[in-house]
Amino acid sequence: MEIVRIQNADGNIYYGAEVGNHVYRIEGDIYGDYVQTNERLEPVKRLAPIEPSAIFCIGLNYRAHAEEMGSALPEHPVVFMKNPASVCHPDDPILLPRHLHSDQVDYEAELAVVIGKRCKNVSVENALDYVLGYTCANDVSARDWQKFHGGGQWIKGKSFDTFCPLGPILVTADRIPNPQILPIRGILNSQIRQESWTGDMIFSVAELIAFLSGSTTLLPGTVILTGTPPGVGMAADPQRFLKQGDEFTVEITGIGSLRNKIEAEVI
Repeated sequence: MEIVRIQNADGNIYYGAEVGNHVYRIEGDIYGDYVQTNERLEPVKRLAPIEPSAIFCIGLNYRAHAEEMGSALPEHPVVFMKNPASVCHPDDPILLPRHLHSDQVDYEAELAVVIGKRCKNVSVENALDYVLGYTCANDVSARDWQKFHGGGQWIKGKSFDTFCPLGPILVTADRIPNPQILPIRGILNSQIRQESWTGDMIFSVAELIAFLSGSTTLLPGTVILTGTPPGVGMAADPQRFLKQGDEFTVEITGIGSLRNKIEAEVI
């Protein structure tokens, strides 16, 4: 099923199933029992497909990206977190921080995994049983805050408002039995900057879930950003960071396209 979360013409927010050019209301709990009804919705705005309970992110999880950053391949997943309030809806602007100023805002096209069931200490073999679905994500990063400002603030540099675009569709796990075969692109102003496939991950989706759930409970609605392919702006020569007026698109075959324009924060 292709699940969306929308604001309807009546002003309310609903989960829906997208079928062709139509959206039908979903009744029930998407983390439990739910069904697609025959009630057609009239979306006026697409929202991020879920409201995350937590956002775990993985650094240096594509071999070619680790190489372009001049980093050794990690022996274990490199884990950090984003503030759930950093979620940005499809087609909403990514805001360049101006109160805590950043001149080095970067893009990172990523596959996002959504956990559908409470899990702890799961095995690699069973890990995908806990996945509700997959969507597109952009792990927007203020590199100057991540590396230098305030002594180096990794999580702060990842958690500014709008720094986690998600969507537009959550494709349920039954539609993607193998998440390690998906082509992924990051496109800046119609120019392909990132192009790879999820098979280049150092740690697979199943391995990430097993690691993150070790002695740790993952709640339904937990989002895992699985790392980015090579081609980020910081690694370019010359470096190319996001600026006002840009547009960045994340494309993942079998899931869709997530587009966001870039604007400056108003203070």
